[in-house]
Amino acid sequence: MNRRRVVLGPSTETSSTIFLVLRRMRAPLIVLIVIFAVSVFGLTLIPGRDAAGHSVRMSVFDAFYFMSYTATTIGYGELPHPFTAAQRMWVMFAIYLTVIGWAYGIGSLLTLVQDRTFRQALALQRFTRTVARLREPFLLMVGFGQTGRLLAERLDLIGRRLVVLDTASGNIDSLDIGAYHADVPALVADVQDPRMLAVAGLEQPWCEGVLALTDDDETNLLVSMTAALVRPELPVVARTVSPAIEHRMLAVGSPVVVNPFDRFGDHVRLALHAPASYRLMSWLMSGPDVELPEPERPPTTGRWVVCGYGRFGRELVEDLREGGLELTVIDPHAREEPGFTLVVGDASDPDVLARAELADAVGFVAGTANDTTNLSLVAAARRINPGLYVTARQNRPDNAPLFAAMEIDWLLVPAEVVTREIYAQLSTPLLWRFLQDMPAQGDEWAARIIDKLFDHCGTRLGTLWKVAFNPQDTPALLHWLNAGEARLGDLINDPYDRSRTLPAVPLLLLRGDDVTLGPDGDVTLAPGDQILFAGEPSARRALLETMTDRTVSEYVLSGRVVPSGWLWQRMTGRRSAAR
Repeated sequence: MNRRRVVLGPSTETSSTIFLVLRRMRAPLIVLIVIFAVSVFGLTLIPGRDAAGHSVRMSVFDAFYFMSYTATTIGYGELPHPFTAAQRMWVMFAIYLTVIGWAYGIGSLLTLVQDRTFRQALALQRFTRTVARLREPFLLMVGFGQTGRLLAERLDLIGRRLVVLDTASGNIDSLDIGAYHADVPALVADVQDPRMLAVAGLEQPWCEGVLALTDDDETNLLVSMTAALVRPELPVVARTVSPAIEHRMLAVGSPVVVNPFDRFGDHVRLALHAPASYRLMSWLMSGPDVELPEPERPPTTGRWVVCGYGRFGRELVEDLREGGLELTVIDPHAREEPGFTLVVGDASDPDVLARAELADAVGFVAGTANDTTNLSLVAAARRINPGLYVTARQNRPDNAPLFAAMEIDWLLVPAEVVTREIYAQLSTPLLWRFLQDMPAQGDEWAARIIDKLFDHCGTRLGTLWKVAFNPQDTPALLHWLNAGEARLGDLINDPYDRSRTLPAVPLLLLRGDDVTLGPDGDVTLAPGDQILFAGEPSARRALLETMTDRTVSEYVLSGRVVPSGWLWQRMTGRRSAAR
């Protein structure tokens, strides 16, 4: 279906500052002008005396000049002749009158500076100019709550620029205390107004994507729709916890929709059947320089008790059912459905918990929308069955210390789930492809990849990066690629000692539409290939040297040492094969 591209145009609010100042300062300015006019006019009418005693009148210019330095408290003296008593009486009247006028004007100005509307207009002007001056790709982030802050910190570490909109001034103020490498333009605005998205740079060519991360699903839907209509080619990532909203988002455009409840259920199912795969996924999605997660107590199969059958409960129950688990659901308003046993009632009631037969269960989920309720349910369940595998939902970030003290086996923090998912998609596009295909390789394969990463990189995964084999990025490898002599195993040799392997592990090879996960060293590379590497930053720098320096690539791929300078090549009669 073809849609006409919408042009939002500039917001009229961006030019409202000067009009607001003129409107609020109109009366004080008129008062000051009238006072000056009356004072100057009076001085020109009252006659004075020159040195010879003749009667003279001040010119309009002299009167205005005198009132200017007198009213501003500079006070050069009487001119052009000493004043008469009548002139001095008028000047005293004018002085007190101008003091009143200046007090009124300055007071009005201070009131204007403190006015919320004026500050917002000023911030809008400054924000508009800052965004208009951007000359590098940036992501437009709408919503800077817990999810936005976590994601901004990770994206900033890999050098991605951001422009932020949020309705809450407290969220925007938190940017001032954040240690970001680059300036982050931010504005408190009505994010449901499409014109604000235009002000934030949606229509600029430097905008490379939109992130709709507010806590309101309808707002995220509106942002997603606006981006789809204004910039159909622009990637959009939107957060929602409602399947209905997700369907409406996909009906207008093609955004990547992240539902933390659905993703959490997928992770639980993966951890149940493939703990090594889940461990590898968690490590790669956590960001640069993150410790390898320790093997944790895995969820166990058997009967699970789920408290709460709202949006989160429904998504989790569906995923657990697909994982082959027996389920008992406790909820005061749910209806009986096939696939699980329903206990109708308030889970905080001891009699209701008794009816759920927690003593015979292996897992327990406290999944209500209230943190206090979830914490109390966890405590009650553990008193009945200390061996339960406990999963809980944390709704408010302020309650993190309480959940940490409870030592929950698996904690759902929606903001963290969304952050990891979006980071995996934005940081390196090939990473998301790897994570999508990785579970199908089996748990033993994932365990081998973890061991390989540990052997090459240690417990900290330095960075992830993509290498595209093309004339622009790998000019020193063109000869080897075209000749079919570039082996992946040779490419990752150390450029200073090819008997050593760089601390880098190839995770994925993309050749056209064909994907190979964990390619081995015998793979022959071809022009157009893309490889996702994981390893130390030093390995990335060494690979860059191999791919751009012909003498280095000659040594790394063949073992031949070629003089680097033209003179040495002429003297020794040796040139690189690439030439």
